[in-house]
Amino acid sequence: MLICPQCKFENPDSNKFCQSCGTSLAHKICSECSADIALDAQYCYKCGAESSTVWYALITHAVDQVVSVMAKTAEFTQNLENIAEESGDSSPFSKFVLDSYLDSQQRYRLLESPQVIGDYREVKVLDCQPYEISLIGAMLQHETKIDTTTIPDLAPAYLELQMKMHPGIPKIHDAWQQDHLQIVLLADRSNYPMLLDVWQKDTISPVEILHWFDQMTQLWELLEAVNCRQSLLELSNLRLDEDQALVLQKLYPDNEKLLTIKSLGQMWQILFRESQCTQFGCVVEILEDIESGNIQTLTQLRTACSRASSLQNAPRTLSELEKTAEIFTQEKLNASSTILQLGDETETKTDDAPTVVLSMQLSSLEYAASTDVGRQRNHNEDYFCVDSQVHKVELPRNSTITAQGLYILCDGMGGHAGGEVASELAVKTIRKYFQETWVNTELPRRECIRHAVYLANQAIYELNQKEARSGIGRMGTTLVMLLLQDNQAAIAHVGDSRVYCLTRKQGLEQITVDHEVGQREIARGIEPSVAYGRADAYQLTQALGPRNEDSLHPDVTFFEINEDMLLVLVSDGLSDNDCLETHWQTHLQPLLSSASNLETGIQNLIELGNEHNGHDNITAILVRVKVRPSQQSCL
Repeated sequence: MLICPQCKFENPDSNKFCQSCGTSLAHKICSECSADIALDAQYCYKCGAESSTVWYALITHAVDQVVSVMAKTAEFTQNLENIAEESGDSSPFSKFVLDSYLDSQQRYRLLESPQVIGDYREVKVLDCQPYEISLIGAMLQHETKIDTTTIPDLAPAYLELQMKMHPGIPKIHDAWQQDHLQIVLLADRSNYPMLLDVWQKDTISPVEILHWFDQMTQLWELLEAVNCRQSLLELSNLRLDEDQALVLQKLYPDNEKLLTIKSLGQMWQILFRESQCTQFGCVVEILEDIESGNIQTLTQLRTACSRASSLQNAPRTLSELEKTAEIFTQEKLNASSTILQLGDETETKTDDAPTVVLSMQLSSLEYAASTDVGRQRNHNEDYFCVDSQVHKVELPRNSTITAQGLYILCDGMGGHAGGEVASELAVKTIRKYFQETWVNTELPRRECIRHAVYLANQAIYELNQKEARSGIGRMGTTLVMLLLQDNQAAIAHVGDSRVYCLTRKQGLEQITVDHEVGQREIARGIEPSVAYGRADAYQLTQALGPRNEDSLHPDVTFFEINEDMLLVLVSDGLSDNDCLETHWQTHLQPLLSSASNLETGIQNLIELGNEHNGHDNITAILVRVKVRPSQQSCL
């Protein structure tokens, strides 16, 4: 049944409108931003958050909270086998049958009969009131301190890890206790492919395996803080998301007093044995060192994985192989010596643990771009251009994607018939230059990129001179530009239009530094509060067009994209007043997922800019770059 949000009338599941009051039943309320969205929508049109009506429920028998984790697990395992016989119809589990409800409020309807899996009853449920925020959702949304005495013992670990925003941890939707039962609702990952099944494919490379190992070490550190490392030791619990990243279906509390790195190494051995995949040399060394005790900490394990990955990515000439083998042997000796010296005081901190450095290749490239006049202007002085080509080659055991992209955004100044002329002229000049000169498969050199900027500046400068413009009447424009060649990137900018990058590990980061008086003073050592206390703090120190190239110093930055990334180019109509810094978790973070629509996401950003600012034109370009471990490095 679907409960009408207005009159609470019970409607059949197939109804689009309430039979009693006519209210639409085809919409629900997003649990993240409270937007009205379609009932069957998988993602919120406004914030991009997952918007599922089907949840995965874990049901377990309630146990006194003072009992230890081990005792609870042992007691429940024993009781679960006999609970139906011992309790008969009075068992709290007996009422959970197909089409019944999981809760007394009749919000969550069972879509199947509960299955006994390990220590839990597990079942998929339909949220019949999807337009209402759950209790847990409301607490998280309003950052209310959660009283752990009123929620199931299972819930706090999910809540604590959810604060870490690691995509490998399943999102908790709701949790409560009733009839001596503990119930937790999670994002449904039961349809995700199992790691073991993917591992068995003959197309899986050693580099991909090392990448999964590194993800496991990261998750191990998080799970250790909540005593749920067992979650990584259950093969059926290890799943892969759409980007082939390792995720967990649910959390398992530790059922032993001590789980060590050796436990993780033994699970890796099982993965190889179950998949019948041949172990390759570097991993054999790692597994042997774990078993023998030469590797005892996460820091040592991640160092070993990083070293193994470097060997996989190394050129395969004889002299280079001999050299890397010598380095590998010496580092092993050093690691063993360190353990002997430290004894029982072996370092266990992982803050400085290396991340496995893999040779990455492009997996996918998508973009969206849009501009809006804003709510206070009567004309648009922003201008942008996207020139992007993606080429994909499919082979039986491999696929390659190459891409070349030019993304330009300019915010003009100089009044009507000035700013828009300058911004359009700059974009077209730069695009024409790269169409003629960027013809190979490498990024243009720094000198070439700067030359393109100087050409745009000269075109606007000459037009100013020709029209005898002076003072504030001289037209000009800011510039921000992104160049992509596969997973290599270059950024150039002049003025206060910005580029941000968003990754799952680092969150949102501003790459460019505004060319304005306040930032100039900070660079000179002035305190930020003093620098931005000046009346002219936001006055531009650089722009294209007003002056010749002698006063122009464009910033050019190169970097390599080694993890999934969302690059965001914006004019100040969107970036002013810390708009993105405040709202990135709702409006940008969901867009890292390939399942989210960038076109919808960018319209949401424009709407956000108008609500949050609105005083200026608003332009944004979103570029989503997905990468994966390079298979070429394993040939």
